[in-house]
Formats: sequence, C-alpha cells, structure tokens
Amino acid sequence: MNVIRTAPELYAHAIAIEREAAERYAEFAERMADLGNEAVAELFSRLAGFEAEHLETLLRRTDGVTLPQFAAHEYRWLDAGAPETGARELVFRLMTPRHALEIALGAEKRAQAFFEHVLMTAEDPALRALAKEMAAEEQEHVSIVERLLARTPDPNVDWPALFTAGSR
Repeated sequence: MNVIRTAPELYAHAIAIEREAAERYAEFAERMADLGNEAVAELFSRLAGFEAEHLETLLRRTDGVTLPQFAAHEYRWLDAGAPETGARELVFRLMTPRHALEIALGAEKRAQAFFEHVLMTAEDPALRALAKEMAAEEQEHVSIVERLLARTPDPNVDWPALFTAGSR
C-alpha cells in the first residue's frame, strides 16, 4: 500500500471510499428489500445514508482544495474495475442477507485498516488526526454490521452434521 503523505491525498482516497460504499450499500438495500428481509435492507439503507453523509462532509471540507486525481488501478484497496453486469446480477441473485453482511463487514474492515495504516505511517500530526477520525467512523460501521451479522442465520446447511445428529 502506498504511503499517504498529505491531507489532499487522504481526502481523495476517502472520497472514493465513501462514494463506492454509498453506491454499493444502496444496491444491497434494494436487493435485501427484494428478498423481503426488511431488517437487513434497513441496515444497508442506513449505511448508505451514513456513507453519503460522510461523502458530503468530505466534499464540503475539500471545497476549493486541489485533490490529486488517481487512476482506478492506483486505488489499491478497490477491485481493479467494476464487475461485469452479468456477473453482478448473478451475485445479487445468489446473495443471502448473511452474505451481504459478510461483504459489508469485510469492506468496512478494509476501510478501517486503510485509515489506520495512514494513521500509523503519516508523519504530519494533522494528517494522523484526520486518519484517526476516519478510522473511528469506520469502526462504528464495523460494530453495527457485526451486531446484525451475529443475529443473522448462516444459510449454509452442514448436511454431514445433520445426518450424523439424526442417526443418533
């Protein structure tokens, strides 16, 4: 992972993270609503709202600031590119509420780790403070997703265990 050396660099990455998260969580909310799982749909709607609010805050903070422009491959914490539409549709058809929450948890943890990496590697105290604030926001999201994930059943059936238990 590249070292972030300036606040504009961190803001550019944070804006990309928040924009991507808001878009994906809105899609997840729609899919969970389609599946009839209102609790998980509501969580993803809330997360999409949090991410959109964070994005707006970052955009306001950087109004008038020249931010570096990065090519998609320079965001090391993102996939190389957008998934193909067909593959995305397949994923959405097969995704259960638990799968969606696991994906969200992984994304939130990666975002938190990114900001913590900046916190640990930055030399500028102001940049460290900014990274610490952003990592704390991501930790809040990790906690929210973990709580709901703990209450969401695993859709994978352990058939050998069921057959073993049934034969006793």
